[in-house]
Amino acid sequence: MPDDPAEIIALEGVSVVREGRHLLRDVDWRVAAHDRWVVLGPNGAGKTTMLQVASMYLAPTRGTVRLLGKARGAFDVRELRRRVGYSGAGPAALVRVTLPAIEIVITGKHAAFVDTRWHEYRPDDWDSARANLDRLEAGHLADRTFGTLSAGEKQRVLIARSLMTKPELLLLDEATTGLDLGAREHLVASLGAMASDQASPACVLVTHHVEEIPPGFSHVAIISSGAVVSAGPLDETLTTEALSDAFGIRLEMRREDSRFHAWSP
Repeated sequence: MPDDPAEIIALEGVSVVREGRHLLRDVDWRVAAHDRWVVLGPNGAGKTTMLQVASMYLAPTRGTVRLLGKARGAFDVRELRRRVGYSGAGPAALVRVTLPAIEIVITGKHAAFVDTRWHEYRPDDWDSARANLDRLEAGHLADRTFGTLSAGEKQRVLIARSLMTKPELLLLDEATTGLDLGAREHLVASLGAMASDQASPACVLVTHHVEEIPPGFSHVAIISSGAVVSAGPLDETLTTEALSDAFGIRLEMRREDSRFHAWSP
């Protein structure tokens, strides 16, 4: 329903076709306010494409897309994107590695990738930037230049940056890719703490490892070959059978407390 304040993302019958190949096929998916979703599936399944369509950076071949209750084509999408935080490979590639982390974060207010001389920032903007770093347990990195940070530290800084506009939706595209075990666990813990905070925005995390699902995430969409094969509450939807079907291999899965582990027997 358009202009539903509880509706954050709605995809209805969405397909994306490129050169005769379906990147997405007849996808129905809805994210409500305060949901914490994981989009899970193998490489090439269509996870990033689904995020790009949902954030209106990519137009579907057919189907209906609504973001924050607004239908595609009925508004200025640039204004709407200001209400969405996005952290992924695209924004990361534009960051100037010589800037200190605190400037990387604060320039997110204007979606800028240049230093702070190009925009005006109030004292409370700097306070917000430091608070966002603290939320990701990265306050101690504020004065370090981005190029000197580890992969995990960079991810935490970029997620803090995506929070600068106080978004109503946070999209994290494979945030743990390339991280070692320690960095991954540190980031997962930070995301789990953010998920448990009701003041945090609705969140969608793309991953292809169940081990990377943070505590506190509420829903999962399992995607394979461009189709959402199952979607719903995490506890009901993420099963050994659904996981095995999506990855095309017999898998076993175990849950311990709030974390998942999967392996091939």
